[in-house]
Amino acid sequence: MAMSEKSFDPRQAVKLLLRHGHSAKLGLQYHDHGENWVDLELPWREDLVGEVDRKILASGPIISLLDMASGLAIWTTHGTFVAIATLDLRVDYQRPARPQTAVIAHVECYRLTKSAAFVRGIAHDGDPGDSVATMAGVFMTIGGDTRNV
Repeated sequence: MAMSEKSFDPRQAVKLLLRHGHSAKLGLQYHDHGENWVDLELPWREDLVGEVDRKILASGPIISLLDMASGLAIWTTHGTFVAIATLDLRVDYQRPARPQTAVIAHVECYRLTKSAAFVRGIAHDGDPGDSVATMAGVFMTIGGDTRNV
């Protein structure tokens, strides 16, 4: 997806990014975005359940949701698609998601440097004031043409 400088639109990018690979397998869906933040949704599905008796989403898909929302928030803030790698992603769970309920990630990129991007966010199941998890992360931006590395 070739994009000119300052042209990254997460609403358009997810049409490609969420159709393939791990994000597609999880069924991640675009929810909303702003200047430096993105909301993505992880729909509840039986095959993503971590506790069968309680019918709540497993933690792994929620971490993947937060990671993808982080990337989108970084690209949205940067204004263009740049190669990034997750350096540190800390997720602290406050409680399990409600049974048979989708989880929404709200992630903001609050600082960009020449080689790093800093993000923070929450995962919630309908009430952002009652989060399922909080997260903080640092991503490395990779400059230049990485195809020849």
